Amino acid sequence: MSLCNFYLITDTHFFKNSLGAFGEAYDEFMRFEQKCLAETEAINNAVFSFLAETEKTDTILIAGDLSFNGEKESHIGFIKLLNKLKEKGKKVFVVTAGHDFNDTCYGYSSEKGKYKVEATKRNELFDLYYEFGFKDAIAVDKKHLSYVAQIADGVRLLALNNDGSDEIKEGFDNEQLEWIKEQANKAAEEGQMMFAMNHYPLLAGQPILSLISSAVQKNAAEAVEVLADSGVNLVFTGHMHNQSINEKTTESGNKFYDVCTGSIIAAPASMRFVTIEDKYTVDIKTEPIPDFEWDTNGKSFKQYLSDMFDSMILNMLEDMRDNPERMLHKLGIKNEKLKPVFGFVGKKLDSITVDKTTRLLAVKCDESIKKMLLKDFICKLVRDVFSGNQTMKEGTPEGDTLLRVLRRYNFILKRIKLKNTDGEPVDLFELLKHSAGNYGIDDYNAVLKLN
Repeated sequence: MSLCNFYLITDTHFFKNSLGAFGEAYDEFMRFEQKCLAETEAINNAVFSFLAETEKTDTILIAGDLSFNGEKESHIGFIKLLNKLKEKGKKVFVVTAGHDFNDTCYGYSSEKGKYKVEATKRNELFDLYYEFGFKDAIAVDKKHLSYVAQIADGVRLLALNNDGSDEIKEGFDNEQLEWIKEQANKAAEEGQMMFAMNHYPLLAGQPILSLISSAVQKNAAEAVEVLADSGVNLVFTGHMHNQSINEKTTESGNKFYDVCTGSIIAAPASMRFVTIEDKYTVDIKTEPIPDFEWDTNGKSFKQYLSDMFDSMILNMLEDMRDNPERMLHKLGIKNEKLKPVFGFVGKKLDSITVDKTTRLLAVKCDESIKKMLLKDFICKLVRDVFSGNQTMKEGTPEGDTLLRVLRRYNFILKRIKLKNTDGEPVDLFELLKHSAGNYGIDDYNAVLKLN
């Protein structure tokens, strides 16, 4: 008999439609968005209806970014959904994150364009979400909006927020690290299995993301050591909207797993069903979100969200072709000399095939993908990074073609000196190979051994 089970979702980004999600300003905003906005209320309604009625568990965890961008009306609407879960007898545990408070928030309408709406301050979040974790907690760190909850006999949740420190923004400051150690040691002394829920990943979801500072929590390496060496060997995260399961062994020889779950409002739009079999065995299953009420033009919700993700990439490539200045601005690049370079690359990407590209690179292309446009190849490559279980592995047409390119030009890759967010040098060939194809733990379904 298992110790407990629960559903976990993250990055709900609830947006109250009454604030407005239409008009030219909205369309322009959505050109570069991976996640939905207008659809979020419908998606959340469907997910929460499912969670309210499920008989598989009475425990629900939500790992941050509850609102779209901190709109007060969005929080009020989201809390109504949480209360419906409680009315059905569910125990609900949430953490807040960076998208849950703001100085300025916006709605979109045809008449007003992009206009300001009431925002939520960080110091309001404790009271807003008091009923969903803090109220029944056995320990609370109010400054850091963190708590410990007894979610079942023998199992404790360490719910962590890290957005309130002046010392380290989006990281654990020294005071919070000491509190974490104290709570972990107490759990161990009392024979409790403890796991963590933290919005920001502590291990990079995919190797390529280890080069992006915002993709991993600040001081993540130290946090992993503290948690794992204190007996907390598992954390559930979100933030990057990617689906992944990664592991690391600390210098002291302790295993640590980071289970990152994709947003419910963006591809791959999934939920985790987790069973803690015993103190050292955790079964992770992934389920798609349920269908939601929205005009998807006849597409399945999965295809609808996948196409939305692709449109973000294709719009970027389109801007490279037609408006390189805007693309440079979006990327934060101020070098005007790059405009013609971006424009040239954008024009080529619009029509060049994988076959023509590989011939230019003096590499053989697999017959089955010769006619594939390079921009579609890029879309699939990027989407796979976020969807997890990346498919461009050795032994597949796309994977073999990509690996031929990487092997041929590895002498150049070796000259590029890069470090990951932990400050460690990276082997660019291996990083790109394992970002394009998953050779490790299944990102969707896995049994984790914590000892």
